[in-house]
Amino acid sequence: MAMSVGGDSAAEKPMSDINTTPLVDVMLVLLIIFLIAVPVAIQTVKGIKLPNVRFDPTTTKPENVSLSVTTADGACKVYWGVTPVTHQELLDRAVAKLKAEIDRQGGASNPDLELPEAHVRADVNTDWRCVAGTIYNMQMAGFAKVGFISQPKTGDAG
Repeated sequence: MAMSVGGDSAAEKPMSDINTTPLVDVMLVLLIIFLIAVPVAIQTVKGIKLPNVRFDPTTTKPENVSLSVTTADGACKVYWGVTPVTHQELLDRAVAKLKAEIDRQGGASNPDLELPEAHVRADVNTDWRCVAGTIYNMQMAGFAKVGFISQPKTGDAG
């Protein structure tokens, strides 16, 4: 390091240059910290590829069961198609439907067996216990796939 002593009047001006080396050192340390911290902060399960669609339109097969659930006067109302059913009737009809579909496809030993699905439409203001009870009954009957049918927002294209 050199030091100027006396002499020239231009050399007596204050130095206006900024030493950027410490700034660069700090920035490199921050970069390394972020490179290490970001993968730790983003917790994902490896091997899962999510679909690139906003919603997947439901394909309605004739063997699928369409249920509607609503609440009226504090009581749960469940409709099989357009027919109102009690929870016991729902369970009985679901068991009968599943058994008939399995028999139609050649029995439970058929490796290509495609079980029907239950599609639940629930009013926005329906009590959660009504929807949960309907899902529970369908699962108790043996339906492995119970899904919800919803109305996409206007202008929400896939």
